[in-house]
Amino acid sequence: MEPFFTIHHSDTSCSARTGILALPHGPVSTPVFMPVGTNGTVKAITVDDLSAIGFEIILSNTYHLYLRPGLEVISAAKGLHPFMNWQRNILTDSGGFQVFSLAPFRKIRDQGVEFRSHLDGSTHLLSPEGVVEIQTLLGSDIQMQLDVCTKWGVSYKEAENALGITADWLKRAKQTWVEKADNGYEGKLFAIVQGNFFKELRERSAALAAEADTPGIAIGGLSVGEEGDVFQEYLAYTAALLPREKPRYVMGIGTPQYILEAIEQGIDMFDCVLPTRTGRTGRVFTRRGDISIKRADREFDFSPLDPQCTCKVCREYSRAYMRHLFKTQEILCSMLASYHNLYFLHSLVTDARRAIEENRFLQFKEDFLKQYTELPGMGE
Repeated sequence: MEPFFTIHHSDTSCSARTGILALPHGPVSTPVFMPVGTNGTVKAITVDDLSAIGFEIILSNTYHLYLRPGLEVISAAKGLHPFMNWQRNILTDSGGFQVFSLAPFRKIRDQGVEFRSHLDGSTHLLSPEGVVEIQTLLGSDIQMQLDVCTKWGVSYKEAENALGITADWLKRAKQTWVEKADNGYEGKLFAIVQGNFFKELRERSAALAAEADTPGIAIGGLSVGEEGDVFQEYLAYTAALLPREKPRYVMGIGTPQYILEAIEQGIDMFDCVLPTRTGRTGRVFTRRGDISIKRADREFDFSPLDPQCTCKVCREYSRAYMRHLFKTQEILCSMLASYHNLYFLHSLVTDARRAIEENRFLQFKEDFLKQYTELPGMGE
């Protein structure tokens, strides 16, 4: 049987590596950025555009799909892939982070998370076993265990308690996943490392995740309000604790700086809503830093969004036209800006893979970030 994850090359100057994930809907080259399609769609982007850019895997969310359209609809559609007409891979988040963000509306119990729907106030229970069953029904190519995420600044005791619950839920999730796999389910389960910003807890959680021996491991509980230097410290510290042979996934990062930092530390997968969310607000990536297309000085600027970008938006439209679309609240603005931002990050990661293969990733990162500086007067 083909191994799930194969490391192709490790950069000789750091922990960055390239590899391949063997998944039911085709191979995925790593490192890889995954666009977020929370509700079964990446906002303002068609599946044809996602394929044209070159994405091999996207992310959807168990919590949101469970509530709407509901499991009955997706089951009748024979899974999420045919429902949304996406022929490639899908990773589904367990919903743990969404429940975390709904703190006033949820109660964490040993059996699972009881929460009130943000749609209609109805009460639901997500258990670790139930979340595996839901993601199996969705047809997820990679599914995540249910976990407890804690925010920046919580006490050691609270973080330790969340870690203990997450570890218990991992055992239960894996048992259910093994049963599903024995019955023909081909998707992979990832454990999640928690521990907040306490190194001893991170060590304990990483050891438990490794012991569970799931196909991959995710690093959770980062980018939850901490400063950038703290993120970098705990990312590097946690990544070094994980088994080298398993794919590593950092959840919820999408800036070029954070992506390159993660790749340097040997992270293989990452996702974020940032490229499409900022695109809808008129903010786009360029090699010289982010720019706001709604500024008055874009009115007569007929240059492309990024002169160094080869995407169809930069080839065919100007900053002046994009500003016009934004000011007139045309939907096309969100579509074009989101396309460009996703293309930008996909190109960044593709270039990073090439640099790793040539043992020059650290130089690539330094050169990119030296140019990627905020332009004077780029603000709102």
